[in-house]
This record gives sequence, C-alpha cells and structure tokens, in this order.
Amino acid sequence: MNIMTLTLKTSVQIAILVVVISLSGCSSMAKSNTTGTENSLLIQETANQTSTQKRLKEHFRRWERTPYKLGSISKRGIDCSGFVQLTYRKVFAKTVPRTTRKLLKYGKSVSKKYLKFGDLVFFKTGHKQQHVGIYVGNGRFIHASTSQGVTQSNLNSSYWKKHFWTAKRLLS
Repeated sequence: MNIMTLTLKTSVQIAILVVVISLSGCSSMAKSNTTGTENSLLIQETANQTSTQKRLKEHFRRWERTPYKLGSISKRGIDCSGFVQLTYRKVFAKTVPRTTRKLLKYGKSVSKKYLKFGDLVFFKTGHKQQHVGIYVGNGRFIHASTSQGVTQSNLNSSYWKKHFWTAKRLLS
C-alpha cells in the first residue's frame, strides 16, 4: 500500500468514528456507583408507598441490567431516551417524546433542589452528547447507561454532579 491509500483509509476511519460519536445522543460513560443491594433499595419500602412507586420499582427490576443499545427499545438493548419513553408509558400511563432533545422541550423546568419522584434529569456528557434519566428520590435516578445498562445512580456522585444540566417535571 502506498501513503495515499493509507491516508485515505485513515481519513475514512476517522470520519466514521466522528459520525458514531456525534450520533450517540444518550451517552453516559460513568461507572455506576451502586451494587445489587443498593439497587434493591431503589424506592424504600414504606407504609405510604404509592402504587406508582411500586409499579416503577417492579418495572425497574424487570429492566435492570438490560444492556445499552442506541436507538433500541427491547430486552436485548435500550438507550436512555427509549427507557424514559417506555417507563413513562408503562408506569405513568403518559406518552412522551422518544429522543432526549425532544424530551428537553417537554414539561416544566425544575431546580435540582426541588426534584420530585418522576422528574426527568438531564446531563451533558460531551460536546453534543446528552443523557436523560428519571429521578426516584433520595438523590437517585434510574437510566440506561452506556457502561452499565439499565441501572440507578446517585446525582451527587462526582461524575453525575459534574455533568448535571437541567430537570423537567412532566407529572402534576
């Protein structure tokens, strides 16, 4: 191979890499800081736990550890906005947009300090990369992570705290 062929081949590989990275709209590279035991404490059992909280806990258990797959909504793989859309439909009986960008335009903005169960939390994880999850209380949220699949994480972990962007309230 000559230098021209190598340069062209390398340029094509770089172009493909740039396209793949730019399309990863639900990117989350952070390792989850939870264990299986903590996941089972997703929504603490209380006497006044609502039926919606119970449904969400059960839904999360069914989807927990489902691998991340961009653009997909199945047990074989799911992305962050797909997980949010599916969860809102199944648990909250509410239809919401499919993409993170469209979800950002939906609902009412809410300050991080006033988050409530069911609020959407958004993160900027790269120059053009965004991520979304569902707040479940006690500083925790559930989401489809690129590294952990469907999991729960702590908003105050160093990674998520650094990348937190905004939040939206879709439920009244």
